[in-house]
Amino acid sequence: MDPRLLAKYDVAAPRYTSYPTVPYWTDTQIDPKWWMNRVTDAYQADPAISLYIHLPFCERLCTYCGCNKHITKNHDLERPYLEAVLAEWKMYRSQLPGTPLLKEIHLGGGTPTFFHPDNLKWLLESILEDLEVLPNADMGFEAHPNSTTDAHLEVLRKLGFNRISIGVQDFDDALMVLVNRHQTLDEILHCTDTARELGYTSVNYDLIFGLPKQTPEHIRKDADILERVLPDRLAFYSYAHVPWLKRSQCAYSEEDLPTGAAKRLLYETGRARLEAMGYTEIGMDHFALPSDGLTKSMHGGTMHRNFMGYTPYKTQLMLGLGVSAIADSWDGFVQNAKTIKEYQELVGAGQLPLFRGHALTDEDQRIRKHILRLMTRFSTNWFDPADFDPVLEQALPRLQPMLEDGLIEIAPMEVRVTEAGRPFLRNICMAFDARYWRKQPEGRLFSQSV
Repeated sequence: MDPRLLAKYDVAAPRYTSYPTVPYWTDTQIDPKWWMNRVTDAYQADPAISLYIHLPFCERLCTYCGCNKHITKNHDLERPYLEAVLAEWKMYRSQLPGTPLLKEIHLGGGTPTFFHPDNLKWLLESILEDLEVLPNADMGFEAHPNSTTDAHLEVLRKLGFNRISIGVQDFDDALMVLVNRHQTLDEILHCTDTARELGYTSVNYDLIFGLPKQTPEHIRKDADILERVLPDRLAFYSYAHVPWLKRSQCAYSEEDLPTGAAKRLLYETGRARLEAMGYTEIGMDHFALPSDGLTKSMHGGTMHRNFMGYTPYKTQLMLGLGVSAIADSWDGFVQNAKTIKEYQELVGAGQLPLFRGHALTDEDQRIRKHILRLMTRFSTNWFDPADFDPVLEQALPRLQPMLEDGLIEIAPMEVRVTEAGRPFLRNICMAFDARYWRKQPEGRLFSQSV
């Protein structure tokens, strides 16, 4: 990569799992009736729904992690938490007439496999009995190889789960000790092999580049293992260093973190090896084999991006259950209470555990469409007059330097990301972000874009 471009564009920028991004949400007091009206309207427009369930417990703190988690070895906390999740689901279910159609479900964390298989079985059977699972439903969960047992894999497979995302991060033991993550290569491979034997159709590995003391040699050794295993998908994430938000990231010296050109070299090294293995680069920081559903959805134009990351489908309604989970009615967002105590207290009192949200304006919805297209298709246009918004004209001057640097192509009413521009996708999307430019952050909100 041209060092000049890296120096110019490696700035703090959102990851655009939503638009507007969470710091620009405007509603801190959410009326549950307002939100439930949006839920029912979205459901009536399309009864196919997505579900995200946040399972926040972890036995150990991985110091790189930016997720909402609760560190404990007290497994007595499992059942009360799952009872609250089920009670929250029943509040939603009571407002959804007929039988909702399940298009997608994902268990995220934390560590979903912290929970005993019997407890997961009880929760999921209770939810799934209220739904009709569509034949092509995407049903996945995040797995820590150190805590995922054969019983976890068997129970979830019998419930219909067909996708597993294994948190690898890096195969090097010394790097994992440095970030306090405990797992072995044998555990990773056993989890992978068992999942495949049981009939999971998509195995994903989460990998991170930019970890402390990580070098291109680590990436090359990782690639050697990947070439033997060939997981169906890979999420090759940039480590987001935000110690002002996540104090655990202060556990190591910033001098040990690869930054700038050194960090980008890690990604380029990995990408070259992955493409040589036959993987396709999907959107931002994701790769998949040609046979995987995510690749097919990208080529078919149905790939979507939301708070669960890249998914093969868009639904009008995505419900988030559990502490800090986010829901999306397409014209509105809400996020649940961010502490387990407050979440369980609100649900126990019979209230939706809403913490904050945002009602999307017409402008928001138009800009969201363009940012989604850029994130999933590397291009956007406003050939349809309904897609035009005056703020697009304000974006064009911000895009001009990127045009001059060969990162994009601009045609009448169209913007296309070039191959050279893909590493700068967050910067390109940020040019369209009207809320960001109206009120640029005074402090540190986002991680570096490259």
